[in-house]
Amino acid sequence: MLASSLDRILSTVGDDAVVLDIGGWARPLTRADWVVDLMPYETRGLYGRDGAGEERFGPRSWVRRDICDHEPYPFEDGAIDFVVCSHTLEDVRDPVWVCSEMNRVAKAGYIEVPSRLEEQSYGVHGPWVGWSHHHWLIDVSGDEIEFVFKPHVIHARDSDHFPAGYHRSLTLEERVQTLWWEGRFGCRERVMTTAAEVDPYLSEFVAAHQRGRAPDSRRRARSLLRRN
Repeated sequence: MLASSLDRILSTVGDDAVVLDIGGWARPLTRADWVVDLMPYETRGLYGRDGAGEERFGPRSWVRRDICDHEPYPFEDGAIDFVVCSHTLEDVRDPVWVCSEMNRVAKAGYIEVPSRLEEQSYGVHGPWVGWSHHHWLIDVSGDEIEFVFKPHVIHARDSDHFPAGYHRSLTLEERVQTLWWEGRFGCRERVMTTAAEVDPYLSEFVAAHQRGRAPDSRRRARSLLRRN
């Protein structure tokens, strides 16, 4: 989670608020009162934790379950004051269901997902495009989040992804997209069935965002020249 987002959550969510972290196993939010995740409580924190201090949740408030199983989460409508779902939706098979349950159980929340700038970059995680375990390309616009299933063709054509090294030119803020919401937010899957739809969706995004951004090596050289 972005440090600035974590600070905002910790400074604005009241101490008496009920906070839920969905998919928080790898890096749970210490402020969360509840966590819902497929993985067990005992193995949590593979990548550390978001927030200092002791965890407010415990074994009894760690709900171990498949968050995409189309069974309502064990919370009443509006029972959660604030829900966090950080770097989870891109991993799961049905993010629209997860979003619908967030809308049902929570009054407000925060979502963080990879940006397409990162997910369409070659070499982020290995000799392929984006992260190997991510299933979705995601667009956040206003109070709506849209999912497009990540097509395999993205790895094959240079026009459909940013070149090796491009992701290193991105700031931490450019690597992610965030959605702060209150009341309700929109979510949908955009289904594309033809190359006529998929091809421009991929290539036009790359073309539009490559303009004006130098490759990483040239950016570093220009920075050094400016300093001298």
